[in-house]
Amino acid sequence: MKYNPKAADAGASLPGFTQVHPAAPATCTQGWLELLVELEEALCEITGMQAATLQPAAGAAGELTGLLLMRAYHDANGESERRRRVIIPDSAHGTNPASVTLSGYEVATVGTNARGGVDLDALRALLDDDVAGIMLTNPSTLGLFEEDIVKIAEAVHDVGGLLYYDGANLNAILGIVRPGDMGFDIVHLNVHKTFATPHGGGGPGAGPVAVCAKLAPFLPGPRPTRGEAGYELAMPEHSIGRVHSWHGNAVVLLRAWMYLRLNGGDGLKRVSEIAVLNANWFKERLRGAYDIAYDRPVMHECVVSAKSLHHEVGLSALDVAKRLMELGFHPPTVYFPLIVEEALMVEPTETESPQTLAALADAFLQVARESREAGNADDAKAAPRTTPVGRLDEARAARKLVVTFDQRRPD
Repeated sequence: MKYNPKAADAGASLPGFTQVHPAAPATCTQGWLELLVELEEALCEITGMQAATLQPAAGAAGELTGLLLMRAYHDANGESERRRRVIIPDSAHGTNPASVTLSGYEVATVGTNARGGVDLDALRALLDDDVAGIMLTNPSTLGLFEEDIVKIAEAVHDVGGLLYYDGANLNAILGIVRPGDMGFDIVHLNVHKTFATPHGGGGPGAGPVAVCAKLAPFLPGPRPTRGEAGYELAMPEHSIGRVHSWHGNAVVLLRAWMYLRLNGGDGLKRVSEIAVLNANWFKERLRGAYDIAYDRPVMHECVVSAKSLHHEVGLSALDVAKRLMELGFHPPTVYFPLIVEEALMVEPTETESPQTLAALADAFLQVARESREAGNADDAKAAPRTTPVGRLDEARAARKLVVTFDQRRPD
């Protein structure tokens, strides 16, 4: 996750915002409503959508909201019973199939081609009039831009399906290309990843969902809107109802608004340019020591693999992560995407300095060099040795869960 600007925290702490009760009438909350309307308009401009809801409390909640909007649209067209499948790629975020199932649809998985994109022939073989839509993120979880996105959009739309954009990777394309221009109908945004709001520690979070014009009448409500006598709250004509109490996690949304105002349009484009530059620099720095999963230019993140190291000396992706902890770094995501053997995913973002990236790359290279020189991964397998808790038995932890820690317990 990227650095959270202190200026955004300062704005979110102003008494004029924090001391307003959400049940106050619109006439007493014009400042808040104006801010939320401005944020919605900015997110629609960035994504190429026409309307949005700010209610969802996190990315996963945004996913579910987007799929419920998809269901409401097909239901309004009398097709909800027939359209029962949602297609997702085999490289998708783990929340995607969970959200599909939770929304009452069946998951259909499409494979990845040799260049790391959606296999277009396999997709066309899956498409039928029982398909409600497809969930994609572009760039994908492999950090690769979907080269066939226009053809994918045409194929899905031709059978009456909708395109859902998982906005987890929007950090790569701000001000450069918009999901709406690619053909997407629904976009959820992870403001904690793209617009620098706090993340982790149990929340709160925010996962706005933006939609094309034909889906706007189904949005959750009430929505802040511009009225003849000022700002007001209005319920869309065919709203799916509330997905969160009040107006969403408003103070988190305020931080996102602050981030947008601080950067402006040119600044947001620069954010993506630097994030992409950082990821590509890092990938090239590791070339030769680690395998490159799909060897073409990446976007905001790169996926390398410890496959060769694992086969040569027994060094796994998990061993790399544990050894990096000893060297002073938070480990990267491991074993994801699932289609990459011994995967290590690094997403540097634009807020990492060249010095920090270079130090992390040097640490990666050190771990690989040490194991190759020793002819085994014994040293890395003993890591971490400098942390309060050493290497855990993760299989045992999953099978015999202890939800509270007591240092006196022998087991």
